[in-house]
Amino acid sequence: MLNNYPLWKYLSVILVFVTSIIYTLPSLYRDHPTIYIAQCALDKNYQEMDDILLCQIKKILTYEKIINKSIVLQANKIRIQFFHEQDQLQAYQKLSTIFSKKYQILLCNTPNIPHWLSAIKAKPIKLGLDLCGGIYFVIHANTKTVLDKFQEQYIDSLRTILFEKNISYLKIYKIKNHDIEINFQNSNYRNKAILPLSEIDNDLILHAMGTNKLHVIFSERKKNAIREHAIHQNCTILHHRIHQLGITEPLVQRHGSDRIIIELPGFQDIEKIREMLGTTASLEFRLVNSAISEFEINNNLIPEDSEIKLSNNGYLIPLYKRIVLSGDNIINSNVSLDEYNRPQVNISLDKTGSTLISNFTKNNIGKAIATLFVEYKDNGKKDSKGHAILIKHEKVINIATIQSQLSDNFRISGINNLNEARHLSLLLRMGNLAAPIHIEEERMIGPILGKQNIVRGFTACALGLLTSICFMILWYHYFGLIASVALIANLILMISTMSIIPGIVLTMPSIVGIILTLSVAVDANVLINERIKEEIKQGKPVQYAIYTGYRKALTSIVDANITTIITSIILYLIGTGPIKGFAITTIIGVGTSMFTSIVGTRAVVNLVYGKRRINKLSI
Repeated sequence: MLNNYPLWKYLSVILVFVTSIIYTLPSLYRDHPTIYIAQCALDKNYQEMDDILLCQIKKILTYEKIINKSIVLQANKIRIQFFHEQDQLQAYQKLSTIFSKKYQILLCNTPNIPHWLSAIKAKPIKLGLDLCGGIYFVIHANTKTVLDKFQEQYIDSLRTILFEKNISYLKIYKIKNHDIEINFQNSNYRNKAILPLSEIDNDLILHAMGTNKLHVIFSERKKNAIREHAIHQNCTILHHRIHQLGITEPLVQRHGSDRIIIELPGFQDIEKIREMLGTTASLEFRLVNSAISEFEINNNLIPEDSEIKLSNNGYLIPLYKRIVLSGDNIINSNVSLDEYNRPQVNISLDKTGSTLISNFTKNNIGKAIATLFVEYKDNGKKDSKGHAILIKHEKVINIATIQSQLSDNFRISGINNLNEARHLSLLLRMGNLAAPIHIEEERMIGPILGKQNIVRGFTACALGLLTSICFMILWYHYFGLIASVALIANLILMISTMSIIPGIVLTMPSIVGIILTLSVAVDANVLINERIKEEIKQGKPVQYAIYTGYRKALTSIVDANITTIITSIILYLIGTGPIKGFAITTIIGVGTSMFTSIVGTRAVVNLVYGKRRINKLSI
């Protein structure tokens, strides 16, 4: 038979559409207005979350007659869901008055979907800022600071190599563009140093200058790689910090060479987010240079491999410049009490950090190691490019003697009080930014504007869909009705696909893409129906006309849609923000429309007209 599918094809089409309907359902449920109460990372007097606090909040809400759907303690955060936004705002005002100094209180929306949908990982389609409101940040990462740090590390490596090879030198110092210059006693020492120094890194370029100087240059490839790594690590750390606040699907993406864009749909508490993102604190572990006397410190007679730092108590501490271990290698931290009931911070390291600290402490037992707290703060001024100038603040918070070889777990003791230990532990868990950051732009979009955009967008979508359906039914009759059903199925497939694929966010440009795709989707059915009508006019049998109409239209449909997909891919690759949203929606829409127009309508036509002797079509 010409127009007949085997049973498995019918079942496959049915399975696809039933699955798409199921995964579209979460998008039909309203979100619950929600309040999250979390630890305040920047407050040294914060308190741990517990059931006592949970009961206290329940009593406050009951006393104030504020109705809530649920209140639970999860992952050291309290989540309160409400039925109405008025209750959410009333509870926020009351709880902020009582707890804002101890905890972070955040406004957001959480999905309200049945448990069985959550069990199969069905999620509502994610809405962008222009549809649900929220917070938008543009963050500048100071990559110059990262290059400065690498310059210091390479200077330390150069000193080590020259010492091991017994090559004497006069001075190693920094020059412009993050390059390094070494002064030797004569050209013989300089020439002897070139070979061992060139083996440090293939991206280091060595130039002999004058009679006794060696110019060490970082290649542009090396500098770009350092910047790329810093931006990538900052994106990862910022995503992790935001996730700790209960924001499960933030948008954190790179923008340009040194900027990061953060979008937090549904969140309205810009002060708390700004405070959390602005935390640039990190730790460095350095060896104390015990050989430096107090006289040398007071008279600034410090060797070039060392520098003076201030301690918590106001003492001057001589430290080696070499960083033994940084906060980049810390994967977890928590607070406990030692045998004398004094607070301590327990630290867990990754594999790289474990190897570094193990090898270092093995060879330095009995020496003093210091924990240096580093933080960058905006001084209110801007450089020539308009970027905020960040000032580096450092202080030694702990000095300990290495008593044995350490591994992937060790502890920082000697901290003044328990709250300070908790504050330090939480900062470490938040992650160490590779490059200091500064918020260049921030914008808050209210939820009311988002709701208006949703109504307007979906009104336009409904009108476009209705217009196409009316045209198809009036012009092609029964076949037009089949095409209209395919059009609705196409919309369902698009929404379910966009909700399944991670990272896709529905915005106003995305809705434009949906409307455009639905408008163009009928083209395939127009081609098919016109082909069938042509075959019938030529006197071909009805079954043969249906078969030939689909077969001849297929090439034109595929060619037209492939060119659209290619154009959309180019838009996605070179575009940013809204353009990417439009492009990805168009790609998905073209793919689903091809399936519904070619496979879906053919299955319905075969089911209705296949295996039948008919003389006339309603087309």
